[in-house]
Amino acid sequence: MNKTSTLLPVDTLGHLSLLQITDSHLFADVDHQLLGVKTAQSFKAVVELALKDAPACQGVLATGDLTQDHSEQSYFSFGHEIKKLNLPCYWLPGNHDVQSVMLPSLLEEGLAAIKLLQSEYWQIILLDSQIPSMAHGHLSIEQLVFLKEALTQNPDKYTLICVHHHVLPVGSAWLDQHILKNHQALLDIIAPFKKVRAVLSGHVHQAQEICLNGVTFFTSPSTCVQFKPNCDDFTLDDTAPGYRYLSLRKDGSIETRVERIQQGLFHAEADAQGY
Repeated sequence: MNKTSTLLPVDTLGHLSLLQITDSHLFADVDHQLLGVKTAQSFKAVVELALKDAPACQGVLATGDLTQDHSEQSYFSFGHEIKKLNLPCYWLPGNHDVQSVMLPSLLEEGLAAIKLLQSEYWQIILLDSQIPSMAHGHLSIEQLVFLKEALTQNPDKYTLICVHHHVLPVGSAWLDQHILKNHQALLDIIAPFKKVRAVLSGHVHQAQEICLNGVTFFTSPSTCVQFKPNCDDFTLDDTAPGYRYLSLRKDGSIETRVERIQQGLFHAEADAQGY
């Protein structure tokens, strides 16, 4: 794992603004569909929408499942498209990614494997929760140590933690079986650090905000198909693909909103039973 940190600039008010792009599920073939949606086209549409926020932002957080077919070309396509935002992109793996392909491909595209980002008032920690060939997540001892070290070494900074798998249940039984399995270990580590403000995840293809002990746990829409909230069985939603905008304020507060492309541009298979 690359633990090298980088310093991010802030705007004139001292705020750090970011875009979260997640769960693009790209294929080498740009016409290939996932559950009826051409993921390359929906990803492109989301990036084009994000161009309106990009000039005021300092970076992109790509929170996993960039690919569906694990191909080099799918990662090249991700890198090529995301660079249209003209922002540095920081990424972590999801359960559908293959890191032996992901790392060299994204490095070739100029997307550095940096997992600790810092600004004047904030730090952002990117964690790897992937277990190869498994849908659920787990943080290794190395990842937990990395998290605790970053929090201990920078106690004066507000903190945003990024991890692909959702940390708290979202109320859908079929998704919650694929949660971050050792989420309690993460919760125990962050509990003493009162400047931890939020945890940001992908994986569940839906937007939620859940507050627990002063920390907000965000999940966000996919750039392709969406999963319907509060369903015990696999169910697709008809809401549009999108991204999340976050502004990390110098006082530790977070302004955030979800932006979606025009409704009806993409239609998933309503009767799909899984993928």
